[in-house]
Amino acid sequence: MTDNQTGHGAMGRRSLIGGGLAAVAATTLTSTGQAAAAPGVTVPPGELRGYSLPLSARGTANLVSAPPWHYVGDLLGAEFWTSPEAAAAALPAGLTPDPITAGHGYALFIDWQFSGDHQEYLDPVRSQYSEFLVLLDAQFNGAPVAWCPYIYVDNDAALARGWFQGFPKKLGTIKQTRAFSVASDAAPVLGPSGTFAASMSAAGRRLAEAKVTLEKPSATIPALGRPIVNLRHFPRLQAGQFNNPAVHELTQSILDRPTVANAWTGSSDLTFLPAPGEELADLRIVRKGIGFRGSLSYSVTDLKILTGPDA
Repeated sequence: MTDNQTGHGAMGRRSLIGGGLAAVAATTLTSTGQAAAAPGVTVPPGELRGYSLPLSARGTANLVSAPPWHYVGDLLGAEFWTSPEAAAAALPAGLTPDPITAGHGYALFIDWQFSGDHQEYLDPVRSQYSEFLVLLDAQFNGAPVAWCPYIYVDNDAALARGWFQGFPKKLGTIKQTRAFSVASDAAPVLGPSGTFAASMSAAGRRLAEAKVTLEKPSATIPALGRPIVNLRHFPRLQAGQFNNPAVHELTQSILDRPTVANAWTGSSDLTFLPAPGEELADLRIVRKGIGFRGSLSYSVTDLKILTGPDA
């Protein structure tokens, strides 16, 4: 093959690539009608199967399968107060500061195990994950609630389940000290003077760290005293519609059969650290409260919509 021929071939390929991209950019598809779905159903007949994306031929490739969703985990938490102004700035429209406990909140580190109704916990790489979240005291229509402004997980399915419920989940790395049923110098005692620590980082930067020393048993986990309210928000990508989200609604988490075991309270130390692209540290801690540890289980089969057209 001559140099001239090679050059023409390369030029032809470049023209094809350029033409292809130009063609894609200039193409506008025409919307067409689809077969009507059954009344009350938005999925058309013959659609790929699954509860969440990706829908597929067999319906097993979806990231999240349909509820029920069952959870069990060990939780380490710390109580804190930020300024009333910082707490109020973190609330969405529809929630107001609690005038009695303005600025009060909790930070929680949780090691979770998840399952559906088919012993999904036997696939530990998918069913186990860790989580960090903040809960702030607030009110909805005068009733006390907890608002979750920030939450991080290390599992993509947990991320998606959170978005479906309204939890604003981001990816992070969460670790906490473990307890074991055998006595060892490698683990704290689950009892008086037992000290546990936890940390959360995202994008390679540490954002939160806590230390809790247990003192006495507790009948419950202090952070579970208020219903949790979240914000389901799914934006549009259509030009001119960026400020008109497809979904924007306050929701209330519904926890079926919540159960607590081996709960302890004690003293705590908690720190939020600043990092680019994060606002957790804007909840500057001005006072620290009790620490706690316990095991928690519950199931999720429903979600209550508080605002918007489906309320």
